[in-house]
This record gives sequence, C-alpha cells and structure tokens, in this order.
Amino acid sequence: MRDSFGRTIDYLRISVTDRCNFRCVYCMPEEGADVAPKEWILRYEEIATIVKVAAELGVRKVRLTGGEPLVRKDIVQLVRMIAQTPGITEVSMTTNGFLLARYAHELKEAGLTRINISLDTLNPERFVRIARRGSLQQVLEGIEAARQVGLSPIKLNMVVMRGFNDDEVADFARLTLRHPYHVRFIELMPINWNDGSDSGEFLQQRFWNRIFAHTEESTFQLIQAQHASHSMLSAEEMRRLFVPVHEIRQRIEQEVSPLEPAEVITNGPARTFRLPGAQGTVGFISQVTHDFCANCNRLRLTADGFLRPCLMADGEVDLRAPLREGKGEEEIRRLFLHTVAHKPERHYLAEGIVPVGRGMSQLGG
Repeated sequence: MRDSFGRTIDYLRISVTDRCNFRCVYCMPEEGADVAPKEWILRYEEIATIVKVAAELGVRKVRLTGGEPLVRKDIVQLVRMIAQTPGITEVSMTTNGFLLARYAHELKEAGLTRINISLDTLNPERFVRIARRGSLQQVLEGIEAARQVGLSPIKLNMVVMRGFNDDEVADFARLTLRHPYHVRFIELMPINWNDGSDSGEFLQQRFWNRIFAHTEESTFQLIQAQHASHSMLSAEEMRRLFVPVHEIRQRIEQEVSPLEPAEVITNGPARTFRLPGAQGTVGFISQVTHDFCANCNRLRLTADGFLRPCLMADGEVDLRAPLREGKGEEEIRRLFLHTVAHKPERHYLAEGIVPVGRGMSQLGG
C-alpha cells in the first residue's frame, strides 16, 4: 500500500485493550479511567481477520499495544494467530513489563520477535509516584526474562518529564554501557493537551475540517471520549513538563560522554546514537520538535475496532461494525485502502492543532 504522498504503509499497530494495570500520570487518571464496554472490544478472530486483510495489502509488521496488552486474557493465543498469518514477518509488543516475567517464554514460543518496555524511572519510590501501581523490581525481572528467552532487541522507552525524571536521563544512557539495551528517550506527546481547555473544541473542529471533513465519503468518524481529569496531569502541567530531545541529549553528553551515530534495525522513528564502547544504543523520539511524518509507514487499530491513519489526527474508520454485520473481507480491504488514501501528510502541532478525541491508553501510542 502507498498513500497519496508516496509512503509505503507496511506496519500496523494494534491496541488489544484500553485497560491497564498501571495508572501513569501522563496517561490515565488514578481512578475512573474511561474504558470501552467489553462487548465493543475486538475479539481475537476479528483481529486475525483484519491482520489477514492487512497482510494481503502489504502489511509486514504488527505491534501489539494497549493499555497494557498482557492484561488481555490469552494474549499468547493472539500472538500465535498473528505470527502464523501469511505475509507477516514480525510481531512485536509494547508493554509496561509488570507481567512480562510470567509470559516471556510463552510469547517467544508463540512467535513474538521483540519487545519494547515502557520504563520512566530507575528509582523505586519515584516509580510509584509516576506509575501509581506495580513495582520497579517486577518490571526489572520482566526485562531480564525477556533477555533470557531471546526477545531481541530489547528497547526501553522513557517518557521524559521535567521535574519528574529528567534528572535520570544520564543513568538511563549508562545502562547501555553494561547491557545491550536500546534506550529511547521520548518527548511527552501532546495527546489531549487541550483537554478541558477553552480552545479544545475549536482546535478539534479546525483539525477535522482541514483533514477529514471533506473526503468523498463520510467514512471517517471523530470519537470523543469522556476523560476523567482527577489525579492526572492537566493540559497546562503537561506542557510545562515537556522536555525537548535536544536538551535531553545535551544533558547526557555533559554528564556521560559525547554520542556517536549508530544504526539499529527496526529502530523506527528514533534517531540513534551510541556512547563510546557501549553494548547498546541511545535513541531520541522527537515527535513534537522534529517529527518523522515524511517516513511514517503505519496505521493504528484501536481496541474497539477503529482504523486510524495518524496518531496525531482524530479521524477514524469503523471496522468493527462491518465485521459484525458480516460484510466480509472485501469491505475491510476497501476501508483499509480508503484510510491509507487519506492519511495526512503530517501533523499540525506547529499550528497549535492537536488531537483531543482519545487518550493515549485508548490509542496504543
């Protein structure tokens, strides 16, 4: 599949659940998280059908996300179903790692090829402050279990927040000196930065009119979730906590060593470097200050069955309804091609337009 800007679309990110066993401050409220009714969530056989169609259209890589994918019952079964789909060459997963030690061996045997683990701090007390659930030690045990069974490369994703964990970026970089980890520093994403603000509705409508409102058929929908705001970082706080990657890199080079260019297969949007003599690498994902839109090769499938052409655009195409209405694979194929044809050229963060329809736990990142 090629979109209207000549980009090859061969990567599908699938959120298998919008539920999570953590409540990270930048992602979900501590209580009262907005989740879809269970009957809305795609069944495994429905996901398998969508993956089959996607593979026939040229998708080669699938990543499972959440919420937290390992809280979904029988997730190993889904990994096996996807890995056995003709045309799929890589099945990966993003997890918070809390349940990873329990499932690492089964996931590897089922066909999972590699793993990304979200880890925002190496300090146990700070871990509780940020994640508000779980334990750092159990996540570290999950990382070690993944290493032992050969889920490689192991990528550790750190969302950097000023005053929360930005003083740890050098410590994360030093991990690569001792371990073959690929540590990636991620700018705080502007998902729902305008949630609850006076300008949110206006910005949303402006984005919608610019990108999706005038397509030739009314396929795209705008899903407006109801966000509980208590015990979660506000839009103002998230903007204040934002740390650009140039500042993160500068801190690492000042406290550890200058970075050298490096290449890592499957490193996606990260710009990758290496500390001299390191076993692993250091990467920077700068979706806000230096986007990778020109090379974007992905679509996203939400847990409740909507196909999304861009993380930073609220327009979505419903696949669940035609599946459950028995319209068949040909209709799913048509909707895939329609979504790809209307994939935006880029995001419009510089113009102050951000998505406000769903939260990150509902999109899978």
